[in-house]
Amino acid sequence: MPQEPAEPQVSDHGGGVHSIKVPIPDNPLGHTLVHLVDTDRGPVLVDTGWDDPASWDTLTAGLRALGTDVSGIHGVVITHHHPDHHGLSGQVREASGAWIAMHPADTAVVRRTREAEPGVWLDYLCAKLAAVGAPEEHVAPLRAARASGRGRALPGLRAALPDREIEPGELLPLAGRRLRAIWTPGHTPGHVCLHLEEEHPAQLPGNGRLFSGDHLLPGITPHIGLYEDPDDAAGADPLGDYLDSLERVGRLGVAEVLPAHQHPFTEPGVRVAELLAHHEDRLNGLLTLLSTPLTPWQLAERMEWNRPWEQIPYGSRTIAVSEAEAHVRRLEKLGRVERVDAAGGAGVVRYRSL
Repeated sequence: MPQEPAEPQVSDHGGGVHSIKVPIPDNPLGHTLVHLVDTDRGPVLVDTGWDDPASWDTLTAGLRALGTDVSGIHGVVITHHHPDHHGLSGQVREASGAWIAMHPADTAVVRRTREAEPGVWLDYLCAKLAAVGAPEEHVAPLRAARASGRGRALPGLRAALPDREIEPGELLPLAGRRLRAIWTPGHTPGHVCLHLEEEHPAQLPGNGRLFSGDHLLPGITPHIGLYEDPDDAAGADPLGDYLDSLERVGRLGVAEVLPAHQHPFTEPGVRVAELLAHHEDRLNGLLTLLSTPLTPWQLAERMEWNRPWEQIPYGSRTIAVSEAEAHVRRLEKLGRVERVDAAGGAGVVRYRSL
């Protein structure tokens, strides 16, 4: 006998705000919390979830459980371009005609991905990994993918190109609601949090609520790696951007945070302080490691992760070395490390503490 489908995992947060747990396939995060905000012109989504049939079915079933339908979605606000947030936006637009808004810095990433010639991203990634000292056995599968013509096998290509720009500091044009965009770069260059400047429905003390995307999560430190811009070889400082954004969000004094993963939480100032301290500790630890010159890959091998380096999967190692390089970039901007020539490694960058 076929099993009945599971009940949609929806939550009512009060004040015309709900969430749906939209699954992320084969990912330890488990799900994205897609939020629905009632407005006088119809429901608006904050993010959409991963582009996958099961995710789409969960999203649409969740909307029905909340008394609406995907065809009635009025608009979509995307916190950032990553596929677990932006992936289903194209299908939502096709089903509803909804407008889609995103910060222009992340819209540029979406446009660049769409317009790039096949293989451009893999060419960039291979060159980048070689420059940070990745071993040939790590780069070789990417070269093979490039040679086989799989250069466009990237997630998110079916996501919609946004048709509205989010202006930082401005109220979004949502009828009957006060939702202000807060630019919070770091996780991506155009990440935004959304401040719902309305009294908390449970009368919690504080300045409204915050849809925090991936910027502020209750039990996870968001990935901070180098931004995805092949033309920006040295200028960006993602970790510096993130730390500045954290402090800016902390000053809002919101009553409750509605993140895109895990669960809602209160006392965001406490979490902000924890994250600032975490990154300060990590930067100080890297200075000790860099008493001997290391490439970013060698540094990543020696850093503390949630498991030993030899147990970190292939794709996660690429992410880890990007995070290591972002931290080194911050130390370099602060004048606490310097680049040194790598003996016998033409084009490979090494760093050491000052």
